[in-house]
Amino acid sequence: MDLNALSDEELEAHMNPRVAVEDAESYLADWVERSAEARTRLGGRLDLAYGDTPGQTLDVFPAAVSSAPLHIFIHGGYWRALDKSANSFVAEALVEAGATTILLNHDLCPLVTLDEIVVQIRRAITWVHANAADLGGDPNRIFVSGHSAGAHLAMMALAHDWGGEGLPPDLIKGVVGVSGVYDLAPILRISVNDDVRLDAEMATRNSPTLNQPSSPAPFVIAVGQQEPAAFMAQSTDFYDVCRKRGLDCEYLECPGDDHFSILYSLANPISGLCGLALRQMSLA
Repeated sequence: MDLNALSDEELEAHMNPRVAVEDAESYLADWVERSAEARTRLGGRLDLAYGDTPGQTLDVFPAAVSSAPLHIFIHGGYWRALDKSANSFVAEALVEAGATTILLNHDLCPLVTLDEIVVQIRRAITWVHANAADLGGDPNRIFVSGHSAGAHLAMMALAHDWGGEGLPPDLIKGVVGVSGVYDLAPILRISVNDDVRLDAEMATRNSPTLNQPSSPAPFVIAVGQQEPAAFMAQSTDFYDVCRKRGLDCEYLECPGDDHFSILYSLANPISGLCGLALRQMSLA
């Protein structure tokens, strides 16, 4: 799809989920309610600090067994909104299958730049690796998923040169990107950028389509079939780029899902999307 052919108003309708999905606020309210119930059932360790600012915290929901795979989930919100506490419900199916599940927060734009958020996600993953034993997990089995902007951050983490920091080059063993943003150039033209404050150079260095995974780890690119065409193109175009490079990637369209309902699929242990996440960790 040629996004340059769209007017700014048309691009806003395609690329801003709160505009594209009429009942977006109802979804968000339901996520909060489901997540509060999930935290009551799961227990866990909340708001552990991995950095030195208020946004750099994470929640840990441990599996029943020690040395479990560690699954890190990064929330969406276009890098400027939302909180890990609204997505706790995603952890239940993963924990029940045997994965210690970790939900990340990060500082938000415009308080920080996207460059800094990408660094914070790397810092969080490094912290999880260093503290895996205390978390009841296996440092050699770290997996990452994310929704929307969180999917972008997950793929940027997969593209990072971990070996250059003295860590295993294959630190991340697999990624699931859910309704992600992988080419940031269109963000320059929509209202989201009032807060994110991208310029062309920042968009280029933080676009997964231009910074593909450097690890051989498998990854999934998932998107809802009811997403607007331009938003779906974020996933299909990224998949095409990665496939042409011979990377171990899989593409999944989730039937009937829009940008928000797709998180229910990730949280549903009998869905194809959750199944792919569990199979990455050899839990299904």
